[in-house]
Amino acid sequence: MRGHDISRDHGGHRMRLSRRSLLATTTAAVAASAAPAVAAPGPGSGHGGGRTLRTGFERLAADGYALLDGRRVGMVTNPTGITRDVRHIVDVMHADGRVDLAAVFGPEHGFRGTAQAGGSEGRYDDPATGLPVYDTYLKSGQALADIFTASGVDTVVFDIQDAGARFYTYIWTLFDCMEAAQLAGLSFVVLDRPNPVTGRAALGPVLHKEFATFVGRQPISQAHGMTVAELALLFNEEFLTAPVALETVKMSGWKRSDFYDASGMPWVPPSPNMPTPETALVYAGTCLFEGTNLSEGRGTTRPFELLGAEGVDGRWAAAANELGLAGVRFREAYFAPTFSKFQGKTIGGVQLHVHDREAFDPVRTGIGLLITAKRSWSGFAWREDNWIDKLTGSTQVRTMIDAGADTDEVVGGWQQELAAFRRKRRNHLLYR
Repeated sequence: MRGHDISRDHGGHRMRLSRRSLLATTTAAVAASAAPAVAAPGPGSGHGGGRTLRTGFERLAADGYALLDGRRVGMVTNPTGITRDVRHIVDVMHADGRVDLAAVFGPEHGFRGTAQAGGSEGRYDDPATGLPVYDTYLKSGQALADIFTASGVDTVVFDIQDAGARFYTYIWTLFDCMEAAQLAGLSFVVLDRPNPVTGRAALGPVLHKEFATFVGRQPISQAHGMTVAELALLFNEEFLTAPVALETVKMSGWKRSDFYDASGMPWVPPSPNMPTPETALVYAGTCLFEGTNLSEGRGTTRPFELLGAEGVDGRWAAAANELGLAGVRFREAYFAPTFSKFQGKTIGGVQLHVHDREAFDPVRTGIGLLITAKRSWSGFAWREDNWIDKLTGSTQVRTMIDAGADTDEVVGGWQQELAAFRRKRRNHLLYR
């Protein structure tokens, strides 16, 4: 069944005391101000042209949480699970007697967001609400199902802002939680939020199953062009061994051509290195530099928009500009990351400046940058573990670039698989 209005679609170790103290300090004020209801968006919010976006949570709340009536609920969420007036939905729901909220499940970076990349918050009791918080990061299958069972919930609700790329791990948290809920015999509800980089098109190579990891569990394209509710429908009908009892709550007022700023919603970084919607705009392409010895800009104020390494000079920016890639220009840039690769060292590279986001193709741009970096800097190397193959989903991109292929040839290499995925994807789209 499809998602519709308030939809009914079926088919660690403990946290350190210092982190608990930090959480208590930062969340107490939020809990004190949480109200039992969420006001509808005002007339000045959201889109132009008379459209006002309402997230899945806003529509759930406006319906008096009727979908969750009589259920014992566990929330999978993180700091992006907010209302329009920046209250956290867990605080709002906990304060509302119409919802039996019994547990929270935190993904990578944690429920309240205190952990860096590759980290989580562990098992603890949330200081603001007293709710037990369980750690889902790097847990899947029966191990995750056992956590759901131990929590005592009968319905798992997912509400996390995605960034639109296959290797952004929250969509695989969604997949793993759906699979675990099915194993535990639980219902699963997805509250939808916008794809920040639009839902216009699927772009890039499609994952080959033998390269499945937590940065890509299933064969979808590098930029999927879907919302989390649409992905949930795709996962349930195409990829789960057995479908979970799935329900989705759609947004209203969202169009596939909308970028995030059309939503009227405040942006909360889904992870520490996704500070703005502009980061998400380039991420599906420039995250490929995680698979190289160049910095992808972590440790700067512009992660994934700044790229570089020791010994890189203005020749790279010049070569990248010569490609004539649509919607973007490249500036010679020098920067000193405060952590991650080249920490504390001044390095050279490029900064991406997207001047026409409608025309910009992040994946083609990422490929062009890899090719020109390799050609203009003799120190270029792939990571020794061939992480680039996990990010792109096969050996094809790496081997074609090593063989001297140009941007058009590399991009052409995945078009047949991409066309097949686009056909499959079309069956699960909820919005025009």
